[in-house]
Amino acid sequence: MSRIHDALRRAEKFPEQGEPPQAAPEPHSLIVPDPAVVQAPPVELPLTQNHGLSRVESKTPEIEWRTLLSRCRSVPFRALPDAHLFDARRPQEAPSEEFRVLRTRLNHMQSSEDLRSIVVTSASPAEGKTFVALNLALAQSQLEAPILIIDLDLRRPTVHELLRIDRTPGFSDFLVGEKPLDECIRHIEGTNLYVLPAGTLARNPLELLNMRQVKILLDNLRKVFGWIIMDTPPLLFSADANLMATLTDGTVLVVRIGSTTYDNIVRAMQSLCENNVLGIVANGARAGELYSKYTYYYSRRDGPEDEISPVEEEVGQDE
Repeated sequence: MSRIHDALRRAEKFPEQGEPPQAAPEPHSLIVPDPAVVQAPPVELPLTQNHGLSRVESKTPEIEWRTLLSRCRSVPFRALPDAHLFDARRPQEAPSEEFRVLRTRLNHMQSSEDLRSIVVTSASPAEGKTFVALNLALAQSQLEAPILIIDLDLRRPTVHELLRIDRTPGFSDFLVGEKPLDECIRHIEGTNLYVLPAGTLARNPLELLNMRQVKILLDNLRKVFGWIIMDTPPLLFSADANLMATLTDGTVLVVRIGSTTYDNIVRAMQSLCENNVLGIVANGARAGELYSKYTYYYSRRDGPEDEISPVEEEVGQDE
């Protein structure tokens, strides 16, 4: 009976736990309290900030791809006078012929494989990648299919300067959901060329290009344009071009005669893993070297007074 009375007294003294609590460990005890009964104070985690790199799904506009081209604003073709850009009104110019040759070779490659989006880049700055990308786009735009050039050199964009159009809104503004795509793309009057400039300055260009919307955008643009030509930063100065090369069908590497070193070419090719390099374009040839191929043809057709005289100046432009 005494044991029963003792049990009843303990139950009355500790009605909720049912058992008396264990004594607290001494200060120097090696016994660790049961973690199940240790409750840590709640910790408030700071909210992560967007910084304009992730796009809110609710703000993602629905794009009507079938009518995209008709909704793009048209701007006149008023390139910088010293930009050396392709001009269909002056077909006798040797640079125009060279870009027609490049256009023909790429179109031939496209006829045998699924080739529609390409990156135009260089190993180092000042080798003429923007000059080549824009002239190639202008040459392609003389044919029937619509052509898009995207300025993805978000660090030093120059396409809008050469064409004398507004930089914003553009590529970055669309990605962060600030502007619809049809407001970011401009149509160049008199051609089939469409331009997507760089847009508002991006503090983290590589993170912006890593957004999944970039891949989705490129996949959908392939359904609208015959060619998508992207001007990117140099390969040896940022990872932007390497990233875009993995999202596109091929890469065109621009080198400058007398400037680009063999070591830089090798390093640039290695950074691309040499798996999707379509070819190398040599920029900066002297005009006399190019005109020698066309002087006879045009002089016979147009007469001696219209004969093109070779001049010892470089054809091409830095970035």
